[in-house]
Amino acid sequence: MTVVAAPRSRRRVLAWIGEHAILVAIGVLFIAPIAFVFLTSLMSNKQALTASLIPTTWHWENYVRVFQTVPLGQWFGNSALYAVLATGFMLVSSVPAAYALARIRFRGSGVLFLCIIVAMLLPPQVTAIPIYVMWSQLHLTGTLWPLILPNLLGDAFSIFLLRQFFLTIPKEYADAARIDGCSEWAVLLRVIVPMARPGIAAAGLFMFFNSWNDYYGPLLYTSENPAAWPVAYGLASFRSVHGTDWSITMTMTILVLVPVVIIFFFAQKIFVEGITLTGVKG
Repeated sequence: MTVVAAPRSRRRVLAWIGEHAILVAIGVLFIAPIAFVFLTSLMSNKQALTASLIPTTWHWENYVRVFQTVPLGQWFGNSALYAVLATGFMLVSSVPAAYALARIRFRGSGVLFLCIIVAMLLPPQVTAIPIYVMWSQLHLTGTLWPLILPNLLGDAFSIFLLRQFFLTIPKEYADAARIDGCSEWAVLLRVIVPMARPGIAAAGLFMFFNSWNDYYGPLLYTSENPAAWPVAYGLASFRSVHGTDWSITMTMTILVLVPVVIIFFFAQKIFVEGITLTGVKG
């Protein structure tokens, strides 16, 4: 028996090493670019992007100098305003819309859902010119409001995502609440929303990250007003003007990544749960 068990045990050990070696290799592929950017941010400008991968002298002062070089604090504030308001407005409008499409049967609901899918697939460049003209006539160009206010009318992707999650919640819970005398708003707020927190969190995180990383929208509406630039557009503008100052550019890149990484680190469990459960039932 020991003669047969030894090869099996050896094969199990080799299989474990092989599996984990592949995972380690994939992890290194993901971490290596971030490590490269971080190490470059601590180099002098002369050493940056040379053959040397490790700083000869560690320039931690780059993280102070970047705030003296550009109005990074203002850009962070603009990005936070954009991301938080856009996410809040999206949730206020998209949650009731998704609930209505998932649980309330009315004439034309299928056509309305099809329109939402079409809107989700429609490239933003198709409607960019007429929408820009509309906001220009309202004298809101040069600000972030043309990017924030449309979320009060819902977001197609978020409505689709939330609808699919609401369909996974058994109807019996809502029916029991109606028997107890709850209105549809009460059913949504007291029963569905608490049970759908993972899906709502996933939709909110998607919207927050998209808003924080948005470049095309600020390029279209705020390019002529530096006071309204968010960090994504500010970083791109800085790179085009100060393209040779790579150490500061990498420092800004790391600082832009930090809020997103922190938020995802604390919300990853509920985020993954929301993505996993969405679409289980169609």
